[in-house]
Amino acid sequence: MSGCGKGAGTPRGDFERQIDGFGLTTAEILYRMPDHPGLLQSYVWQDYDRCPEYPVLRGFLDWWRREIEGVLHSVRVGHKALIGPADFRPVRAEFRLN
Repeated sequence: MSGCGKGAGTPRGDFERQIDGFGLTTAEILYRMPDHPGLLQSYVWQDYDRCPEYPVLRGFLDWWRREIEGVLHSVRVGHKALIGPADFRPVRAEFRLN
């Protein structure tokens, strides 16, 4: 997974991003092979991203266009918000049993 801000890639960083509205995004990227443009190759990308803007995915696709010779054919995106503000309740008390 690519980094995105402070603490990215750590459990705490991933949790904080989920609270901030990021969800797990999976993209199936079809691209043309440079040596055989008649063939399509599949690449699966996954990271935390924010729907519907997908800034992390857009950044990856911009990098792809600049650095990879394989021309993009299509991108199919799936997104699942794993946690949201309504799903999280802070603990108000702690009880210890001996």
